[in-house]
Amino acid sequence: MELTSEFRGSEIIELKNFSPASVDDIASVHARAYVSGLEKAMDRASQQGIILIEGSGPTYATATTFQESLAAAGAGIALVDSVAASKNRPDPPLGFALIRPPGHHAIPKGPMGFCVFGNVAIAARYAQRAHGLKRVFIIDFDVHHGNGTNDAFYDDPDIFFLSTHQDGSYPGTGKIDEVGRGDGEGSTLNLPLPGGSGDTAMRTVFHEVIVPCAQRFKPDLILVSAGYDAHVLDPLASLQFTTGTYYMLAANIKQLAKDLCGSRCVFFLEGGYNLNSLSYSVADSFRAFLGEPSKASEFDNPAILYEEPSAKVKQAIERVKHIHSL
Repeated sequence: MELTSEFRGSEIIELKNFSPASVDDIASVHARAYVSGLEKAMDRASQQGIILIEGSGPTYATATTFQESLAAAGAGIALVDSVAASKNRPDPPLGFALIRPPGHHAIPKGPMGFCVFGNVAIAARYAQRAHGLKRVFIIDFDVHHGNGTNDAFYDDPDIFFLSTHQDGSYPGTGKIDEVGRGDGEGSTLNLPLPGGSGDTAMRTVFHEVIVPCAQRFKPDLILVSAGYDAHVLDPLASLQFTTGTYYMLAANIKQLAKDLCGSRCVFFLEGGYNLNSLSYSVADSFRAFLGEPSKASEFDNPAILYEEPSAKVKQAIERVKHIHSL
Protein backbone atom coordinates (compact mmCIF):
# COMPACT_ATOMS: atom_id res chain seq x y z
CA MET A 1 0.00 0.00 0.00
CA GLU A 2 3.08 2.24 -0.38
CA LEU A 3 3.09 3.34 3.26
CA THR A 4 6.75 2.63 4.03
CA SER A 5 9.73 4.99 4.10
CA GLU A 6 10.75 3.59 0.69
CA PHE A 7 7.75 5.35 -0.82
CA ARG A 8 7.21 8.15 1.71
CA GLY A 9 10.71 9.35 2.46
CA SER A 10 10.95 11.31 5.70
CA GLU A 11 7.17 11.17 6.30
CA ILE A 12 7.66 7.67 7.71
CA ILE A 13 10.84 6.82 9.59
CA GLU A 14 11.57 3.13 10.09
CA LEU A 15 13.70 2.21 13.10
CA LYS A 16 15.80 -0.75 12.01
CA ASN A 17 18.85 -0.69 14.27
CA PHE A 18 17.38 -0.78 17.76
CA SER A 19 18.55 -2.87 20.69
CA PRO A 20 16.52 -5.70 22.16
CA ALA A 21 15.10 -5.08 25.62
CA SER A 22 17.41 -6.05 28.48
CA VAL A 23 16.46 -8.61 31.10
CA ASP A 24 16.27 -5.69 33.57
CA ASP A 25 13.73 -3.98 31.28
CA ILE A 26 11.61 -7.14 31.20
CA ALA A 27 12.00 -7.60 34.97
CA SER A 28 10.42 -4.18 35.58
CA VAL A 29 7.14 -5.99 34.84
CA HIS A 30 7.81 -9.74 34.92
CA ALA A 31 9.26 -12.09 37.53
CA ARG A 32 12.93 -12.82 36.89
CA ALA A 33 12.25 -16.53 37.45
CA TYR A 34 9.88 -16.48 34.47
CA VAL A 35 12.39 -14.68 32.25
CA SER A 36 15.23 -17.08 33.07
CA GLY A 37 12.92 -20.09 32.79
CA LEU A 38 11.82 -19.06 29.31
CA GLU A 39 15.41 -18.57 28.21
CA LYS A 40 16.29 -22.08 29.45
CA ALA A 41 13.26 -23.52 27.65
CA MET A 42 14.79 -22.46 24.32
CA ASP A 43 17.07 -25.53 24.41
CA ARG A 44 14.00 -27.77 24.57
CA ALA A 45 12.37 -25.77 21.77
CA SER A 46 15.51 -26.25 19.64
CA GLN A 47 15.21 -30.02 20.05
CA GLN A 48 11.44 -30.27 19.60
CA GLY A 49 10.87 -27.47 17.08
CA ILE A 50 7.89 -26.05 18.95
CA ILE A 51 6.84 -26.25 22.61
CA LEU A 52 3.71 -25.30 24.54
CA ILE A 53 4.54 -22.65 27.15
CA GLU A 54 1.00 -21.84 28.34
CA GLY A 55 -2.29 -23.55 27.68
CA SER A 56 -5.06 -20.94 27.70
CA GLY A 57 -4.20 -19.39 24.32
CA PRO A 58 -2.64 -21.80 23.65
CA THR A 59 0.78 -20.13 23.62
CA TYR A 60 3.73 -21.77 21.88
CA ALA A 61 7.44 -21.06 21.55
CA THR A 62 10.07 -21.98 19.00
CA ALA A 63 13.85 -21.85 19.41
CA THR A 64 13.94 -18.12 18.61
CA THR A 65 10.96 -16.96 20.69
CA PHE A 66 13.01 -15.62 23.61
CA GLN A 67 15.17 -13.40 21.39
CA GLU A 68 12.19 -12.33 19.27
CA SER A 69 10.27 -11.35 22.39
CA LEU A 70 13.20 -9.27 23.64
CA ALA A 71 13.31 -7.60 20.20
CA ALA A 72 9.56 -6.86 20.28
CA ALA A 73 9.83 -5.22 23.70
CA GLY A 74 12.97 -3.40 22.55
CA ALA A 75 11.09 -1.95 19.57
CA GLY A 76 8.59 -0.37 21.93
CA ILE A 77 11.38 1.05 24.08
CA ALA A 78 13.12 2.51 21.00
CA LEU A 79 9.90 4.21 19.95
CA VAL A 80 9.43 5.68 23.45
CA ASP A 81 12.97 7.08 23.12
CA SER A 82 12.09 8.56 19.72
CA VAL A 83 8.87 10.29 20.76
CA ALA A 84 10.41 11.51 24.03
CA ALA A 85 13.39 13.02 22.18
CA SER A 86 11.29 15.04 19.74
CA LYS A 87 9.00 16.92 22.12
CA ASN A 88 10.20 20.34 20.89
CA ARG A 89 9.72 19.62 17.20
CA PRO A 90 6.85 21.51 15.53
CA ASP A 91 5.32 18.24 14.25
CA PRO A 92 6.56 15.48 16.58
CA PRO A 93 6.30 11.89 15.35
CA LEU A 94 3.88 9.25 16.59
CA GLY A 95 5.26 5.71 16.97
CA PHE A 96 3.80 2.36 15.92
CA ALA A 97 5.50 -0.87 17.00
CA LEU A 98 4.66 -3.44 14.30
CA ILE A 99 5.74 -6.37 16.43
CA ARG A 100 5.16 -10.01 17.23
CA PRO A 101 4.68 -11.61 19.70
CA PRO A 102 1.98 -9.31 21.09
CA GLY A 103 1.96 -8.61 24.81
CA HIS A 104 -1.17 -7.48 26.63
CA HIS A 105 -2.17 -10.89 28.03
CA ALA A 106 1.30 -11.70 29.46
CA ILE A 107 0.95 -11.58 33.24
CA PRO A 108 3.81 -10.68 35.62
CA LYS A 109 4.58 -14.33 36.34
CA GLY A 110 4.30 -15.78 32.85
CA PRO A 111 3.01 -15.94 29.26
CA MET A 112 -0.65 -16.08 28.29
CA GLY A 113 -2.90 -15.90 25.24
CA PHE A 114 -0.23 -15.73 22.46
CA CYS A 115 1.68 -13.11 24.51
CA VAL A 116 5.18 -13.59 25.95
CA PHE A 117 6.29 -10.26 27.46
CA GLY A 118 4.04 -7.28 28.21
CA ASN A 119 5.39 -4.90 25.57
CA VAL A 120 3.18 -1.95 26.53
CA ALA A 121 3.71 -2.44 30.26
CA ILE A 122 7.50 -2.67 29.80
CA ALA A 123 7.46 0.52 27.70
CA ALA A 124 5.41 2.33 30.36
CA ARG A 125 7.88 1.46 33.11
CA TYR A 126 10.78 2.42 30.84
CA ALA A 127 9.22 5.80 30.04
CA GLN A 128 8.90 6.55 33.75
CA ARG A 129 12.42 5.39 34.57
CA ALA A 130 14.40 6.70 31.60
CA HIS A 131 12.50 9.85 30.65
CA GLY A 132 10.65 10.94 33.78
CA LEU A 133 7.32 10.57 31.96
CA LYS A 134 5.56 9.77 35.20
CA ARG A 135 1.92 9.67 34.20
CA VAL A 136 1.19 7.14 31.45
CA PHE A 137 -2.28 6.67 29.95
CA ILE A 138 -2.80 3.28 28.28
CA ILE A 139 -5.69 2.71 25.86
CA ASP A 140 -6.40 -0.92 24.93
CA PHE A 141 -8.98 -1.35 22.15
CA ASP A 142 -8.21 -5.01 21.41
CA VAL A 143 -11.36 -7.16 21.38
CA HIS A 144 -9.95 -9.10 24.35
CA HIS A 145 -9.25 -7.67 27.78
CA GLY A 146 -5.60 -6.74 28.35
CA ASN A 147 -5.44 -8.65 31.61
CA GLY A 148 -1.64 -8.65 31.80
CA THR A 149 -1.40 -4.86 31.56
CA ASN A 150 -4.35 -4.56 33.93
CA ASP A 151 -2.61 -6.72 36.56
CA ALA A 152 0.79 -5.03 36.22
CA PHE A 153 -0.59 -1.62 37.21
CA TYR A 154 -3.68 -2.45 39.27
CA ASP A 155 -2.41 -0.62 42.35
CA ASP A 156 -0.42 2.12 40.56
CA PRO A 157 -1.99 5.62 40.55
CA ASP A 158 0.48 6.93 37.95
CA ILE A 159 -0.54 4.56 35.15
CA PHE A 160 -4.14 4.73 33.96
CA PHE A 161 -5.26 1.59 32.13
CA LEU A 162 -8.42 1.84 30.03
CA SER A 163 -9.66 -1.24 28.18
CA THR A 164 -12.63 -1.69 25.88
CA HIS A 165 -13.31 -5.33 25.02
CA GLN A 166 -16.09 -7.75 24.16
CA ASP A 167 -18.06 -8.80 27.22
CA GLY A 168 -17.55 -12.48 28.02
CA SER A 169 -14.65 -13.01 25.61
CA TYR A 170 -11.25 -14.50 26.42
CA PRO A 171 -9.81 -14.42 29.07
CA GLY A 172 -12.99 -13.59 31.02
CA THR A 173 -11.42 -10.74 33.01
CA GLY A 174 -11.99 -6.98 32.82
CA LYS A 175 -15.35 -6.66 34.55
CA ILE A 176 -16.77 -3.16 34.78
CA ASP A 177 -16.28 -3.03 38.55
CA GLU A 178 -12.53 -3.81 38.32
CA VAL A 179 -11.23 -0.28 38.94
CA GLY A 180 -7.84 -0.76 40.63
CA ARG A 181 -7.00 -1.16 44.30
CA GLY A 182 -5.17 0.67 47.06
CA ASP A 183 -3.40 3.76 45.75
CA GLY A 184 -4.42 2.73 42.25
CA GLU A 185 -8.14 2.64 42.92
CA GLY A 186 -9.84 4.55 40.10
CA SER A 187 -6.89 4.36 37.71
CA THR A 188 -8.17 1.22 35.94
CA LEU A 189 -11.26 1.47 33.73
CA ASN A 190 -12.75 -1.62 32.13
CA LEU A 191 -15.61 -1.28 29.67
CA PRO A 192 -16.97 -4.64 28.43
CA LEU A 193 -19.06 -4.05 25.31
CA PRO A 194 -21.91 -6.35 24.26
CA GLY A 195 -21.41 -8.57 21.22
CA GLY A 196 -22.38 -6.74 18.03
CA SER A 197 -21.03 -3.37 19.20
CA GLY A 198 -19.50 -1.50 16.30
CA ASP A 199 -18.51 1.88 14.95
CA THR A 200 -21.33 3.87 16.58
CA ALA A 201 -20.60 2.33 19.98
CA MET A 202 -16.88 3.04 19.76
CA ARG A 203 -17.32 6.65 18.64
CA THR A 204 -19.57 7.24 21.65
CA VAL A 205 -17.12 5.49 23.98
CA PHE A 206 -14.28 7.61 22.69
CA HIS A 207 -15.97 10.94 23.24
CA GLU A 208 -17.90 10.11 26.42
CA VAL A 209 -15.39 7.90 28.24
CA ILE A 210 -11.85 7.97 26.81
CA VAL A 211 -11.53 11.73 26.28
CA PRO A 212 -12.82 12.84 29.71
CA CYS A 213 -10.70 10.17 31.44
CA ALA A 214 -7.55 11.29 29.66
CA GLN A 215 -8.28 14.98 30.26
CA ARG A 216 -8.73 14.36 33.97
CA PHE A 217 -5.62 12.15 34.25
CA LYS A 218 -3.33 14.64 32.44
CA PRO A 219 -0.83 12.12 31.00
CA ASP A 220 2.79 12.70 30.06
CA LEU A 221 2.58 9.88 27.48
CA ILE A 222 -0.16 7.84 25.78
CA LEU A 223 0.47 4.19 24.90
CA VAL A 224 -2.02 2.18 22.86
CA SER A 225 -2.60 -1.57 22.76
CA ALA A 226 -3.84 -1.58 19.19
CA GLY A 227 -5.63 -4.88 18.62
CA TYR A 228 -7.46 -5.14 15.31
CA ASP A 229 -9.47 -8.24 16.21
CA ALA A 230 -12.71 -6.35 16.95
CA HIS A 231 -13.10 -6.03 13.16
CA VAL A 232 -16.34 -7.54 11.86
CA LEU A 233 -14.34 -9.97 9.69
CA ASP A 234 -12.10 -11.22 12.50
CA PRO A 235 -12.80 -14.87 13.40
CA LEU A 236 -12.01 -14.80 17.13
CA ALA A 237 -14.80 -12.57 18.44
CA SER A 238 -18.10 -10.93 17.48
CA LEU A 239 -17.79 -7.17 17.59
CA GLN A 240 -18.30 -5.36 14.29
CA PHE A 241 -15.73 -2.60 14.08
CA THR A 242 -14.82 -1.61 10.54
CA THR A 243 -11.63 -0.37 8.94
CA GLY A 244 -13.19 3.06 9.30
CA THR A 245 -13.54 2.55 13.06
CA TYR A 246 -9.77 2.08 13.32
CA TYR A 247 -9.13 5.16 11.19
CA MET A 248 -11.35 7.15 13.57
CA LEU A 249 -9.55 5.79 16.63
CA ALA A 250 -6.10 6.50 15.21
CA ALA A 251 -7.00 10.06 14.18
CA ASN A 252 -8.71 10.85 17.48
CA ILE A 253 -5.96 9.36 19.67
CA LYS A 254 -3.37 11.31 17.69
CA GLN A 255 -5.32 14.51 18.40
CA LEU A 256 -5.75 13.56 22.07
CA ALA A 257 -1.99 13.13 22.44
CA LYS A 258 -1.40 16.47 20.71
CA ASP A 259 -3.83 18.19 23.08
CA LEU A 260 -2.63 16.57 26.32
CA CYS A 261 1.00 15.47 26.15
CA GLY A 262 2.96 17.13 23.36
CA SER A 263 1.96 14.40 20.86
CA ARG A 264 3.92 11.75 22.77
CA CYS A 265 2.15 8.56 21.74
CA VAL A 266 3.15 5.01 20.75
CA PHE A 267 0.84 2.33 19.34
CA PHE A 268 1.69 -1.38 19.81
CA LEU A 269 0.27 -4.08 17.56
CA GLU A 270 -1.76 -6.63 19.55
CA GLY A 271 -4.42 -8.96 18.12
CA GLY A 272 -5.66 -9.43 14.56
CA TYR A 273 -6.43 -12.81 12.99
CA ASN A 274 -7.92 -12.02 9.58
CA LEU A 275 -4.87 -10.93 7.60
CA ASN A 276 -6.92 -8.87 5.15
CA SER A 277 -8.84 -6.82 7.70
CA LEU A 278 -5.69 -6.53 9.83
CA SER A 279 -3.69 -5.21 6.85
CA TYR A 280 -6.27 -2.67 5.74
CA SER A 281 -6.97 -1.47 9.30
CA VAL A 282 -3.29 -0.95 10.18
CA ALA A 283 -2.76 0.82 6.85
CA ASP A 284 -5.74 3.08 7.52
CA SER A 285 -4.32 3.87 10.96
CA PHE A 286 -1.15 5.04 9.23
CA ARG A 287 -3.21 7.22 6.87
CA ALA A 288 -4.86 8.81 9.90
CA PHE A 289 -1.45 9.50 11.44
CA LEU A 290 -0.33 11.12 8.16
CA GLY A 291 -3.48 13.25 7.95
CA GLU A 292 -4.57 11.54 4.73
CA PRO A 293 -8.11 10.44 3.83
CA SER A 294 -9.30 6.99 4.81
CA LYS A 295 -9.47 4.26 2.18
CA ALA A 296 -11.81 2.15 4.31
CA SER A 297 -14.59 2.37 1.69
CA GLU A 298 -12.42 0.32 -0.68
CA PHE A 299 -12.47 -2.57 1.80
CA ASP A 300 -15.46 -2.29 4.12
CA ASN A 301 -18.77 -3.78 3.04
CA PRO A 302 -21.63 -2.12 4.95
CA ALA A 303 -24.02 -4.85 3.76
CA ILE A 304 -22.51 -7.38 6.20
CA LEU A 305 -23.13 -5.17 9.24
CA TYR A 306 -26.18 -5.68 11.44
CA GLU A 307 -27.90 -3.45 13.96
CA GLU A 308 -25.80 -2.64 17.01
CA PRO A 309 -27.25 -3.38 20.48
CA SER A 310 -27.53 0.34 21.21
CA ALA A 311 -29.60 0.03 24.40
CA LYS A 312 -27.07 -2.36 25.96
CA VAL A 313 -24.15 -0.19 24.81
CA LYS A 314 -25.75 2.91 26.34
CA GLN A 315 -26.36 1.02 29.59
CA ALA A 316 -22.69 -0.06 29.79
CA ILE A 317 -21.44 3.46 29.03
CA GLU A 318 -23.74 5.07 31.60
CA ARG A 319 -22.66 2.55 34.22
CA VAL A 320 -18.96 3.10 33.65
CA LYS A 321 -19.47 6.89 33.68
CA HIS A 322 -21.25 6.58 37.01
CA ILE A 323 -18.57 4.32 38.54
CA HIS A 324 -15.78 6.69 37.45
CA SER A 325 -17.70 9.96 37.99
CA LEU A 326 -17.34 11.05 34.36
